[in-house]
Amino acid sequence: MPVEPAGAVLEHHAVAVRGGAIEALLPIEAALASFPARFADYERVELPEHVLVPGFVNAHTHAAMVLMRGMSDDLALMRWLEDHVWPAEGKHVSPRFVRDGTALACAEMLRGGITCFNDMYYFPEAALEAALEAGMRASLGLIVIEFPTAYASDPADYLRKGVALRDRYGEHPLVSFCFAPHAPYTVSDATFRQVATLAAELDVPVHVHVHETEHEIERSLAEHGVRPLERLRRLGLIEPGLIAVHSVHLDESEIELLARHGASVAHCPSSNLKLASGFAPVEALRKAGVNLCLGTDGAASNNRLDLHNEMRTAALLAKAVARDAQALPAHAALHAATLGGARALGLSTRIGSIEPGKRADLTAVALRGAELSPCYDPVSHLVYAAGREHVTHVWVDGALRVRDGTLQNAPPGLERASGMWQNLLAAHADS
Repeated sequence: MPVEPAGAVLEHHAVAVRGGAIEALLPIEAALASFPARFADYERVELPEHVLVPGFVNAHTHAAMVLMRGMSDDLALMRWLEDHVWPAEGKHVSPRFVRDGTALACAEMLRGGITCFNDMYYFPEAALEAALEAGMRASLGLIVIEFPTAYASDPADYLRKGVALRDRYGEHPLVSFCFAPHAPYTVSDATFRQVATLAAELDVPVHVHVHETEHEIERSLAEHGVRPLERLRRLGLIEPGLIAVHSVHLDESEIELLARHGASVAHCPSSNLKLASGFAPVEALRKAGVNLCLGTDGAASNNRLDLHNEMRTAALLAKAVARDAQALPAHAALHAATLGGARALGLSTRIGSIEPGKRADLTAVALRGAELSPCYDPVSHLVYAAGREHVTHVWVDGALRVRDGTLQNAPPGLERASGMWQNLLAAHADS
């Protein structure tokens, strides 16, 4: 399922990979006839019961928060943040916390076929180290928020550290960056303006939570006299590089605004449901031409880093919200989980579809077993029936990271580190 051209399903085909790039996509017979003679030493991987798709792109997450999975469940967003998450972060978040949590998240994501993730969290250099050790592609959010944390003292400090990290790793083949102002209710006008200026100068996307809850909109109206998206428009942030995360509560004019400016929406259906934030107008966004991508959000508010689950949930919710069974069909859900995310991150020339010249970020899903039999439409099965447990092989930049469901370079001591943080956070929650 190459994703491009839209809707294509190529049976009995092969992908040839050389130097981490896709060299050819061709029928198996043609591959067997031509490639062994040219590349006798190359490994041949046969997957006769599988579908091969581009690696999934998790367009919004807070990877290190996997260490808070299940810590404070069944709460509304602001109570969850103010009473539980922010106090726990203030006490425990450190470079080691972020490195250990991100390593655990990468292991989970890779085993589920996710090859690239867009992160937003403190100490992004620690997340970067963990992602590179796992061999994952990462877009690191250069977070900025008004209040001080263990990572930075004020907005200028956040931005200074973020830009310095981008300058050090900007040419790394597996690393890209986004500016990540947290949300309209935690970032000032002055900081947003500075982010807009830097994003334009450096040609970097801007990744921000926006219109997630009705309370956020009411607060913006009370404090700024306008809804959050209008505020961002006035501050110069509604641009093609904008990744508007959640975007649950939108009116028609706001949907048209996002479409007109070429912005993307990172839809996080499971998180929206769990936090009772509401139902995003996904089909209206899609019909308006807004680039749609999918995110898991953090494991603290989901509780899975699972894009198979997000594809299925997004497709089903879109149908119910639009009252149209044809809303967000299976191919469109797959697009959002792959090429839609790549486009949002400015990576669509490198990843997101199976095309010659692109990097070989690939995921193989086995369509076998009683739960997947019979199979009339493999795309339908991929979205509505299969799960991350059916992922068998994952390649990132041509390197095999998962073989037969097993991580090929799992970091040592990962479970021990996870247990240590669980004990610390459990003690904090009890207190």
